[in-house]
Amino acid sequence: MGLKWDQAEEIAEVLTENHPGLNPLQVRFTDLRQWVADLDEFEDDPAASTESKLEAIQMAWNEIYQENNADE
Repeated sequence: MGLKWDQAEEIAEVLTENHPGLNPLQVRFTDLRQWVADLDEFEDDPAASTESKLEAIQMAWNEIYQENNADE
């Protein structure tokens, strides 16, 4: 079963693997939307994204980013 827009944590984990070291707070929502839609694991309607869903993904990704870079 593929990823859907409301699976922010799972999408964030994949984005962390695909874009290591990238600060998610510096990613524009237009880019984030495209990156999610382009994921092999993604199986939702690309047009179904909303600002709140993208924000949830970005915040989940940022949480992982902060944990991975806590020592810097």
